[in-house]
Amino acid sequence: MQEHRLIAVDMDGTFLNDKMDYDRERFARIYPQLLDQGTRFVVASGNQFYQLRSFFQDYPDVVYLSENGALIRDDEQIYFESAFKKEDAAKIARVLSSYPDVEWLASGVKSAYTLRTNDEAYLQDSRKYYYRLELIDDFDEIDDDIVKFSTHCPANETAEYVATYAKVFAGIATPTSSGHGDIDIIQPGIHKARGLSELGKVLGVPASAMITFGNGGNDIEMLQYAGTGVAVSNSPQDVLDAADVVTESNNAQGVLSYIEQNLL
Repeated sequence: MQEHRLIAVDMDGTFLNDKMDYDRERFARIYPQLLDQGTRFVVASGNQFYQLRSFFQDYPDVVYLSENGALIRDDEQIYFESAFKKEDAAKIARVLSSYPDVEWLASGVKSAYTLRTNDEAYLQDSRKYYYRLELIDDFDEIDDDIVKFSTHCPANETAEYVATYAKVFAGIATPTSSGHGDIDIIQPGIHKARGLSELGKVLGVPASAMITFGNGGNDIEMLQYAGTGVAVSNSPQDVLDAADVVTESNNAQGVLSYIEQNLL
């Protein structure tokens, strides 16, 4: 059996159940066994480092591949960082601000930033995912490296905005969306597989020694990149097709079941 030295898990819909939690007692039994066999546990998500870190306060050795791979770090060090050029980030913010029906948030290394004039419901929702969030009056106030933009538009106009962003930001950014009005503006070539490649160089772990777990479109690259890609059963068909193996659903804690049955 292939010895896996790195496990990377997506969070929402994969490792976390629909109540946004996981079986903490079960994980507390599993995690020391992984460390004992020299396997690193990596959280691979589009979310902010500080939000992801809140789920694993008792596990200082967890590595966080945050912002879809644009920022990889743990409590002590940054393993990889890729940020927009200052002028490109400023252009993106300027264009997004020109659309009356669009609300946006800029993700930086130190914090996330959004306009204080945004709708209160949007601000409250943003705070659920961005534990460090500063309110600003203008993008020029930001003194940080920007790694990603998150935007929200009317849900029924999502496809039109994705097409518009793809045209307006061609060459400097790529739009990606799971629908429902939420669109991320990301750096070209930055995704979870790229992040795992960069982390693997630092840790000395080849792709063949990695196993990844996911459920969404932004997980497909890393499912295909790793030696073994595992989809949870609640994934859409394109994700199931991209995986080597399918495990139980997120609500059945399929990730932990697969680890117990195959990796310990």
